[in-house]
Amino acid sequence: MTKLKTTILIALLVTCLTVLCGCTTWDNFKAVFIDKQDQKTTIQIGVLEPVTGADSKAAEDEIRGIQLANKVHPNVNGKLISLVFSDDKSDIDAAETAAKTLVDKKPMVILGSYGNVYSLAASPYIKEAKIPAIAITNTNPLVTEKNPYYYRVCYVTSYQGDLLARYILESEKEKVAGVLIPSDNDVALAEATAFTDRMKAETDDDDSIAYYEEYTTGQKDFTEVLQKLAATKVDKVMLPGDYTDAANIINQAADMGLKVTFLGDDQWENEKFLKMLNSNVSAQNIAFVQFFSPDNRGIKGEAVTKERQSFLKAYAEEYGTDNEPSDSMALGYDAYFVAVDAIDKAPDDATSEDINAILKDPQYRFEGATGLINFNQNGDPIKTAYITTWQNGKMATIHTIEALK
Repeated sequence: MTKLKTTILIALLVTCLTVLCGCTTWDNFKAVFIDKQDQKTTIQIGVLEPVTGADSKAAEDEIRGIQLANKVHPNVNGKLISLVFSDDKSDIDAAETAAKTLVDKKPMVILGSYGNVYSLAASPYIKEAKIPAIAITNTNPLVTEKNPYYYRVCYVTSYQGDLLARYILESEKEKVAGVLIPSDNDVALAEATAFTDRMKAETDDDDSIAYYEEYTTGQKDFTEVLQKLAATKVDKVMLPGDYTDAANIINQAADMGLKVTFLGDDQWENEKFLKMLNSNVSAQNIAFVQFFSPDNRGIKGEAVTKERQSFLKAYAEEYGTDNEPSDSMALGYDAYFVAVDAIDKAPDDATSEDINAILKDPQYRFEGATGLINFNQNGDPIKTAYITTWQNGKMATIHTIEALK
């Protein structure tokens, strides 16, 4: 039957049904014949994000990264990819409703949500529906813990301490370091523990942490702990915790003339942190973890991928060259492509559980814009990371840490 005859037949059938039975029959007809046909020619990827509410601004770059990737690669296996959004409204209760609504639409994969609490609220529904989900910037380990269907494309906060230890061991060739930590912050403690464990393991020396001091969150005067630091020969200090406290410590150390590099996590990429630093703080005083490097300095090995070049080109075409892409946008871009890559590797009649099995495979590897990615048994990434500093108001990569095999 030709397309013309098919179109005429459907039109006549619709007209008859509408006349005889009214709008309700048309809705039923549409659901049975048209919507079902659309589902056969499209692949749905769910997007769970706070499109509205207090966190909507912070979530924008995740969403833009997903949308940019969809624009670059809108098809898979000959089918159009449809992004199905569900707004969790920056609210925990709304996140549960949004997750329920989204899983009922049965997307192959779900991306998001921005905000650890919203992903945690959605987690039981994702697990029950057996649909793989990929978190983008969630650094809380609980998001993927005990949920075999949840993954992430960024490192958990605690593991960033391990990365910083690898940086000073591999790049700086130093075997002694220090830790300055808030006494009332469990996340900071976990990060510092990962740092000290790596230092002691690699040096086989319990004295490799030659300086370890505590302070109270919100403390204003750090003279005493910095004087103790000055009395040591330590010039690399792990500084976990709130970035406001970190900025105050770095400023006071610079005022005292200490030649120390303070080491921080991905919070330090925030421009608010940069604006808190005094003018006498130099690029040599700070080094921090970043998930994506927008420049070419320090980039080497597996970090140089075709997808990275494609992302930078697509970003420049969409947003111009005046601004650099953020970590969140690059991670959103990669989350989409990981989902598409897994769908592409699956059979044509694959279910969400088939997609999950591909992501769960220890041999799975994807070289994305942020570098090599594969997942451990907890759904956390084994991937490339970058050590960065602030220089002349811009982030500059100083070292690439390749994924551990």
